[in-house]
Amino acid sequence: MKTLTAGDNAPLFELKNQNDKLISLKECLNSGPVLVYFYPKASTPGCTVQACGLRDSIQALNDLKVTVLGISPDPVPKLARFAQKQELNFSLLSDEDHAIADAFGVWGEKKFMGKIYDGIHRLSFLVGQDGKISHLFNKFKTKEHHEVVLKHLKQD
Repeated sequence: MKTLTAGDNAPLFELKNQNDKLISLKECLNSGPVLVYFYPKASTPGCTVQACGLRDSIQALNDLKVTVLGISPDPVPKLARFAQKQELNFSLLSDEDHAIADAFGVWGEKKFMGKIYDGIHRLSFLVGQDGKISHLFNKFKTKEHHEVVLKHLKQD
């Protein structure tokens, strides 16, 4: 697993969101930077806390012209249920074959309760309008993710 980092070109992608609408990173970049955050599985405790933190911070992110895109290997119907139940106000994208996770270098070996398996590592990328990754968020607790992102954005 070779994770992309600041200065790398972000892989351009088009994925379906929870509303079955195709979302393009290139199009999103037209309006400002994009926070691409990868999470393992919709409706799990950590992923819910992380998503709700971003939901509750969406106005501050919008004020900074930042678009939020959450990516997981979940199918569109599961994303739709998750978004509706948690009243999420940003796009969740379905990467069922984990091709985009592979391209960003976030798909790889994980350990949980003694088991080893392949899955998504919880990482976030801030992609600038030039299509380059301007920051990699790799040290945060799920409940503080939104705060870490906002603190970084306000420093720039």
